[in-house]
Amino acid sequence: TKYGSERKRKKLIGNSQTEQLYGHCLQFYGQPPIENISLSEFETFAVDRLKLLKTVENLGVSYVKTSELYTKKLDAEFSNLNFPYKIEQHQDISLEVKKRRKDHISHFILRLAYCQTEDLRRWFIQQEIDLFRYRFNHLPSKNIREFLQYNNLHYHTISIDKKKNLMDKLVTSSFAVSGSTVDCQDFYKVPFQDALDLVRTRKVYLNGGYVYIPHQDIVTIVLNDFRTRLSKALALTARSLPAVQSDERLQPLLNHLSHAYVGQDYSIQKSIGKISLEQIDPLSAKSYPLCMRQLHRGLRDSHHLRHGGRMQYGLFLKGIGLTLDQALQFWRSEFVKGKVDADKFDKAYAYSIRHMFGKEGKRTDYTPYSCMKVILSNPPSQGDQHGCPFRHSDPELLKQKLQSYKVSPSGISQILELVKGMHYQLACQKYFELTHSVRTDSGFSLNHPNQYFMESQKLLGGPGAGVKVEVKREDNPATKPPNPSPHQTPGPGNLPQEVAAEITEDLDSFFQDA
Repeated sequence: TKYGSERKRKKLIGNSQTEQLYGHCLQFYGQPPIENISLSEFETFAVDRLKLLKTVENLGVSYVKTSELYTKKLDAEFSNLNFPYKIEQHQDISLEVKKRRKDHISHFILRLAYCQTEDLRRWFIQQEIDLFRYRFNHLPSKNIREFLQYNNLHYHTISIDKKKNLMDKLVTSSFAVSGSTVDCQDFYKVPFQDALDLVRTRKVYLNGGYVYIPHQDIVTIVLNDFRTRLSKALALTARSLPAVQSDERLQPLLNHLSHAYVGQDYSIQKSIGKISLEQIDPLSAKSYPLCMRQLHRGLRDSHHLRHGGRMQYGLFLKGIGLTLDQALQFWRSEFVKGKVDADKFDKAYAYSIRHMFGKEGKRTDYTPYSCMKVILSNPPSQGDQHGCPFRHSDPELLKQKLQSYKVSPSGISQILELVKGMHYQLACQKYFELTHSVRTDSGFSLNHPNQYFMESQKLLGGPGAGVKVEVKREDNPATKPPNPSPHQTPGPGNLPQEVAAEITEDLDSFFQDA
């Protein structure tokens, strides 16, 4: 009944604290959450928001942000991850409050993870602003006015009579506004100092210290406010971070979250041994991402790779299907062509290869490195071959390398523009599209070198096309807790919450470390 529905609404959004936090579907995140949550929920919320922000980043570079395809794909991600984004009639109030709570808490969790460096802060602010813009632009006029009032932004719409009186001035001063569109949209009266960008570009009517901003441009003012607030909040969070990191339950999560990999794991295979050693050279030219192609070429030229390169390339080879025996044969045959004889190889290098396959030491079955791990951890020094060429190479050297691989001049320009914007994974995806002659929307979001290989083999119908993977949490060799199991560690989603909350010593395994 109507009475029952209203009573339920008051119960859910009735008390002052909940009303203040979740009274609107969109917020400035001015108040941090003060409730207790389980570690399981902490992890789930953080990973889901990270997935959402990475989708925002990928779509923002691949599509025009006002396009129908951009909206359709982002709508689907909102729905899949259960975040609030649109006002719907007859919506389930209890479900909506849960979505708003998740949105609120997950934002503050990622603040803790992304306040640590300038690069992380810049990335987080940009994605949150793009996310906020998308959500704000989908609000009806009524809800925009409610949002402004709710956040003490005293920008009031002008009356119909005022619009008629100012009709000519609004049309001549405002971008993309005509006589017919003035009647059907709101105009906001805003102090000019709050709209300096619009005043500077002469996009609005200015009179008496106030500007009159059409509905489609008010988002510019609100976004400037949001950016300022978020930037200050991240700086304050960074100062208080040592106190948070002293909590042994949260430290491993926060350390890994800023470069967490949340996709598939490429270490468990049903088609292991499908790649022969004779196929590696041709596969490296056709289906390797640039980072692995660089490592393979370096190994063939110098007959040696340093430890960082051996780990990055060795785990990749394991991921595409090489068995332990094949890996030992591959590395031995290459190293003995250089300055290492067979005895020295067996004594100094064979152990580490068996170790990465989980046959020595703690017997941890290590996983291939994700893009984020390659980009953010263990940067290469002089003489190293590992790392991400898009992140760690000099732009001129990168350009020469791409030219040597027959990438077109226009394609190189597109890649270098993405690199300049620090979109390294998107630059790699563009390299994939150019070298495989596929359209801009290649149908996947690149997050892993082994994913690149598998998608390439699918297109080419090669021997790696049938390599299947299972989803598993990625273990971090450097920070794995003592006595790890060689088998998959159950994620918190498979455990009761109270059990997951107690496993503080195994928090590292909650995240697929990048």
